[in-house]
Amino acid sequence: MIRVMLVDDEEDALDLLAILLGQIEDVKVVGRYVNPIQAIEALVDSPVDAVFLDNQMPGMKGTDAARKIRQSMPRMPIIFTTAYAEYAVEAFEIQSTDYLMKPFTMDRLQNAVARIKQSLSESSLHARRNASSPYAIQCLGGFQIQLPDSGGKALSWKTRKEKELLAFLIHHEGRPANTASILEALWPENDLNKAKTYLYTCLSYIRKGLAENHIPIRIDKAHQGFVAELDGVTVDATEFEQLLSGILLAKEIDDSLYNPIHQIYKGEYMEACDFRWAAARQMEMKAAYIRALRKWYAHFQGQGNTALMVDSLQRLLTLAPDSEMAGRELIRLHLKMGNRNEALRVSLQLEQAVRFQLGVELEEETLRLIQQIRDKDTGEA
Repeated sequence: MIRVMLVDDEEDALDLLAILLGQIEDVKVVGRYVNPIQAIEALVDSPVDAVFLDNQMPGMKGTDAARKIRQSMPRMPIIFTTAYAEYAVEAFEIQSTDYLMKPFTMDRLQNAVARIKQSLSESSLHARRNASSPYAIQCLGGFQIQLPDSGGKALSWKTRKEKELLAFLIHHEGRPANTASILEALWPENDLNKAKTYLYTCLSYIRKGLAENHIPIRIDKAHQGFVAELDGVTVDATEFEQLLSGILLAKEIDDSLYNPIHQIYKGEYMEACDFRWAAARQMEMKAAYIRALRKWYAHFQGQGNTALMVDSLQRLLTLAPDSEMAGRELIRLHLKMGNRNEALRVSLQLEQAVRFQLGVELEEETLRLIQQIRDKDTGEA
């Protein structure tokens, strides 16, 4: 049974939503509020699995309420129910489970409930993973090993090369890295004897740090080199690549994977680490993510889901800010939704990326579109 809370400043809207949800199997309304502040306070002691949340309410916007809920319940499914399309982008930035435009159909509501069930299933999987292994290796957005029950602290390093060596071994995903390849990757400028001394010193530091923090990673000697054996420790990059591969190979898109894959992605592979050996995989992963976002965009376009079309294009432009095709489509979508300021913002970012960073001129189609926005603004002024 899914227990849901309803929050809307209109009693009639609460009545209608409660009636519709009552017709869906395994759904029970356990709370309804016209005041979002009272709803947030009630969540502390109420057994709630999901929240249906209006956005335009006196005292506090729904998006602000969602952010407060996220602070204490980061994985709580939140479904926006609103008559305004312009808040869709903000809602998905908050990682809402769904965005229902009033008036919505029964089929659309059932689809939202299905998303809640999927989200709850993913949360349960996440909890089981954490219970089986509280340690996690982060390679996306940098490299670090999170320590459990430490308030977000990560394993510390005595030297930068110690960190790079462990990252290099984990980069090989359970395959042995021979000593010659390690020395060439990490100490190419040093003579052989000195490089070997540095290698064994760093190995000693790594093993000591792992042992002191009871991290179940072993560094073993294997096949004229070394291998990192992970005893149930998860690696975000591996999970991310597996999800990407499934999305790119699938004939039909699984909507339930959209939020999870973005939650895993914290940034580029080994970002800001300056590991030369990681560059190829970094580029491959980024390119695959861009292809997946394009596939998602085409999928949402076929559904007519404007909010997720916007979201997928924004994520794509974050990865490839000089993509004029994606930029133009995002500008047109914002204009269609009446978000002229957002359309202008995207056009300015596109100009910055293409003209000033790449040093080339924008395509004619892009220039015409940007000029239309500026002509419109001038006319309105």
